[in-house]
Amino acid sequence: MFKHAQLQSVKAWMSDPAHGALSLHVRIHRAIRQLILEGALPVGKSLPASRPLALSLGVSRDTVEAAYSQLHAEGFIERRVGSGSFVSQRARHLPRRKRQREVLCDEPAHLSRRAMAVLQSGGVNNFQGPRPFAPGVAETRQFPLATWEKLERQVYKQYGTQALEHSAPQGMPALRSAIADYLNLERGAQATADRVLILTSSQQALGLCAQVLMDAGDQVLVEDPLYQGTRKAIAAAGLVGVPVPVDENGMRVEDMARLGVNARAVFLTPSHQYPTGATLSLDRRLQAIEWARQQRAWIIEDDYDSEFHYEGRPTACVQGLDAHDRTLYIGTFTKSLFAGLRIGYLLLPPSLVAPMTSARTLQDGHNASIAQLTLARYMEGGHYTAHVRAMRALYAERRDVLAELVHKHLGAFLAPCIPAGGLQMPCHFVQGLPEEAVVEAARVVGIDLLGLGSLYATPRNDTGLLMGFAAQTPAEMRVAVEALAKVFARVK
Repeated sequence: MFKHAQLQSVKAWMSDPAHGALSLHVRIHRAIRQLILEGALPVGKSLPASRPLALSLGVSRDTVEAAYSQLHAEGFIERRVGSGSFVSQRARHLPRRKRQREVLCDEPAHLSRRAMAVLQSGGVNNFQGPRPFAPGVAETRQFPLATWEKLERQVYKQYGTQALEHSAPQGMPALRSAIADYLNLERGAQATADRVLILTSSQQALGLCAQVLMDAGDQVLVEDPLYQGTRKAIAAAGLVGVPVPVDENGMRVEDMARLGVNARAVFLTPSHQYPTGATLSLDRRLQAIEWARQQRAWIIEDDYDSEFHYEGRPTACVQGLDAHDRTLYIGTFTKSLFAGLRIGYLLLPPSLVAPMTSARTLQDGHNASIAQLTLARYMEGGHYTAHVRAMRALYAERRDVLAELVHKHLGAFLAPCIPAGGLQMPCHFVQGLPEEAVVEAARVVGIDLLGLGSLYATPRNDTGLLMGFAAQTPAEMRVAVEALAKVFARVK
């Protein structure tokens, strides 16, 4: 017979809202099984007869019988005619399942060196929602959902259930063709559909580049300061990141040969350097291409938000200038459309298409076909360029509003550096303030900021904040700036 504590455990299992989708006999079955696995019901222990247990639990006898039958079928209990039900002798060999409080005291798992490096560096700080000033978050409330839904219905009508099947690992031909056409027209690239590899994100692209092009211990030149995701992708692959300083013209390419004698690649964000917003000058682009040719190294060009350039047309991409096929171009639709789309891409040298595609199959295999086909129609119909054009005007206005608000309300603490493009604005402290403390105090009141100092490989005095402006209206930014002013007043 059950003890009082065991009966209460079964009742608790039955009343737990988390188990509400389970039928009653399944809840009873799993509660008793849990007691057996924990050793609370030892081998040979007799179980209550179905009728009194049903009365105690407030259920029908048939419900208890169904639970007992399932336990018997699984080998957890034995049923003896005329004697009742007992915990099976086979339970003697079951590994004892620990209670949660015991699990929490277990020793940490033994991890590989690569996993330890990833764990110690922490995850990538991707801001999940449009909280005030979250860097890199795009406006989605003005996305033309009705158009997207219409195009998605067209895809289903044309392809039927084929749209639900696996995509080819390299991606759907229609989307690869649309991306190649766009890059040739808008970015001055040398692109063909057979050189495009569809991925889930620019972060996946960075990881692939790190794993396929280099071996553990190899040197990679990186910008200083640097996007956290790039630094952590390099660490996860066991590579050695060699920082190269950035100035108002982007990475100081003239330092590359001296700093990277044995470097196998260089990571660049030439359109809008992250986080400074600097644009890599044409002279430096050509120098980087020549360095890669002489070094037989690779240029990994992350063009994460070049669509949003507010002063004239953006400079042509490095890939389009490279006559030696040493440049891999990374693009994403996270910033230009919406993060939930989960589509990015790599434009590859011909020699890397097969190995990169093969490596991708060992990760997540492919992107969803329906999303690729819908995006292809969105681009082919001119909707993508129209949306980017509208967002470019909107973001330029919001950038200027944020700069004015910072001057007016936060001028005693911050000096904004107005970028020529992108979705975020670097703002430097004008007085000594604890960067981490400001970021944490702002987070508590619902404001997402990124400390500039945390993005440098070498400590710097020009600490400050990276403030996103794309996802908030002027009125929303005004309220958030006023709240941030109070944060500064408390922290200083």
